Amino acid sequence: MDLATLLGMIGASGVIIGAIALGGDITLFINVPSLLIVIGGTAFAVMFRATMSQFIGSFKVAMGAFFSKNVAPQTLIEEAVELANVARKEGILALEGREISHPFLETGISMCIDGHPPEVVQKVLSKDINLTIQRQEAGYSVFKATGDVAPAMGMIGTLIGLVQMLANMDDPKAIGPAMAVALLTTLYGAVIANAFAIPIAEKLKLRSIEEKLNKSLILESISGIQEGVNPRVLEQMLMTYLPENQRQSASKDG
Repeated sequence: MDLATLLGMIGASGVIIGAIALGGDITLFINVPSLLIVIGGTAFAVMFRATMSQFIGSFKVAMGAFFSKNVAPQTLIEEAVELANVARKEGILALEGREISHPFLETGISMCIDGHPPEVVQKVLSKDINLTIQRQEAGYSVFKATGDVAPAMGMIGTLIGLVQMLANMDDPKAIGPAMAVALLTTLYGAVIANAFAIPIAEKLKLRSIEEKLNKSLILESISGIQEGVNPRVLEQMLMTYLPENQRQSASKDG
């Protein structure tokens, strides 16, 4: 579980609900027509933009914002250098049956052990990276679209409420419910977009960047191992994937 995502969502929701509760009766902020306009309208409008499989699959992808946690690049570098040492001293076949932490790294090493040429290994793994990024971008785009559409649906609801209110100015009892629809739809749209959809989209984008970095690092590691690059040289090559301050820290620890 990603603590930052969980605390962020609970905190944002808690602040909003707390402010409403402290201001009076919380039921005043519950309006079924407003919910139908914003939630239903947003869902169908986003569905219209994507395929059904992308729309449904986006909820599974969203779990990555809460439960997916990429391995630290420094950990991958240490493991890659260790594998390179073994392969250089004992041969690539010595890596067979060895426990490897990252599935992508394990796949690449298995291909090397099976005797596939470097260009084939690179081609297969590069394709895996590209397809993974495409799937993640599809999920990210659904939540980004939700962040765009929800406030627009809130505005549509506001206009509907204003029309209803202006059409019933002679009936004081109808003005209150119409005004509630007008104001609450804007509120619902803003909350859905800014407290849920956009943060999830941005976290998924961050996860995608992190995974692409890790897989690119692994791809270069496998290439170095297969070509018999000196482990120290390989380590220096892989250190470029780390931020400058982490490189200096790793050098001191080394």
